[in-house]
Amino acid sequence: QVHLVESGGGLVQAGDSLRLSCVASGGPFSLYTMGWFRQAPGKEREFVAGISWSGGSTDYASSVKGRFTISRDNGKKTVYLQMNSLKPEDTAVYYCAADNSRPVIRRRGDDYEYWGQGTQVTVAS
Repeated sequence: QVHLVESGGGLVQAGDSLRLSCVASGGPFSLYTMGWFRQAPGKEREFVAGISWSGGSTDYASSVKGRFTISRDNGKKTVYLQMNSLKPEDTAVYYCAADNSRPVIRRRGDDYEYWGQGTQVTVAS
């Protein structure tokens, strides 16, 4: 069983930056494809970014490409999401997720087996 814990959310102004962290325990983190998803009030959960087990491949939603960067440190069992130039429309609960059965990055939330509890990001205009 894998346990994921996100941190780093908060209230910021438009244009500011935040870095989210997700620490994993209980499993072979270095073998997992990792993803960040978000869900805004009244909206469906959406894919934000994903990273392969080695960190050699990444994928981003078009809405965040060029502003967000996903990275990982397998030694620390941590995946990060650096968010720059934040916009009010980035306001959501952000979740990290782990996929332990596929070596490629998936954008469907149903493809991820383990989820964190989420961290709130609020961007004021």
